[in-house]
Amino acid sequence: MEQPTQKRRRRRRLVVVVVVVVLMVVVLALGLGLGLGLTHGRTSGGIKDTFLKRCQKFNDLNCQNVWDAFQRAYINRDPCTVTTDAYDPFIEAVSFKSQCNRGLLWSKTKEVAHSFSQKRDCLVTLEDTPLGAILNDLTWCGKQGSDETFTSGCPGYSACDNNTVRSYWKRASAAFADTACGDVSVMLSGSIQTPFDPNSIFASIEVKRLRSPKVRRLNVVLVVEKNAVTNCTNGSLKNLQNVLDAGIGYGCKEVTRDQIDKCSSDPEIACGACW
Repeated sequence: MEQPTQKRRRRRRLVVVVVVVVLMVVVLALGLGLGLGLTHGRTSGGIKDTFLKRCQKFNDLNCQNVWDAFQRAYINRDPCTVTTDAYDPFIEAVSFKSQCNRGLLWSKTKEVAHSFSQKRDCLVTLEDTPLGAILNDLTWCGKQGSDETFTSGCPGYSACDNNTVRSYWKRASAAFADTACGDVSVMLSGSIQTPFDPNSIFASIEVKRLRSPKVRRLNVVLVVEKNAVTNCTNGSLKNLQNVLDAGIGYGCKEVTRDQIDKCSSDPEIACGACW
């Protein structure tokens, strides 16, 4: 007959075995989850769902094909080795119409430019087209040896030149500028010393894609707020005039943020009269 002490020892051993088995089951479950891409940051329930939902707002797109073309640019690649041309098939899959007399570029004025274009349909930013609307404010990358899309653990926008996200916006900006024709507008900030920053996407990519006679004129809207430090005589804006393709006209107007907000909220004001 077992002694009470022996029974207690057996019960303790049994409890230990049960705990170990439970822990092993949990570890295996987590391991399977990792293998199936169920962790935060993978495509499952993540960026793919957002991508497709946004894409479906544009009726003329085959969104699954567009997603496949997008993924091919970066999956199974080091996220710092994705060049702009890797997105060429995606750009081709998301073709969109020329923005004659409606193109609105921007630099350091994202909020005000989008606020205006979303309320008035007379001007269109990159983010109003499929190229910008589908991926606006998203982060993504791939990894060598994996066919997954990750949304966490990706290098920052400025971490490397051929960053997955940075390369995309450079390529998309070039494609958008290529569609510009007629009169083109750009919103620049009057709150910084160098409104035409040579390192900006506008200066380094978009301006260089504007070509005469397809583009007739560039209208600079210098957004002036209470902390304005520059005006249309700023030296960097002189540089902008100098780098424009020969034959493209130039104009600059200082416009207050209040004036832009008023115009964007009042459909009675013709867009041409906003500045």
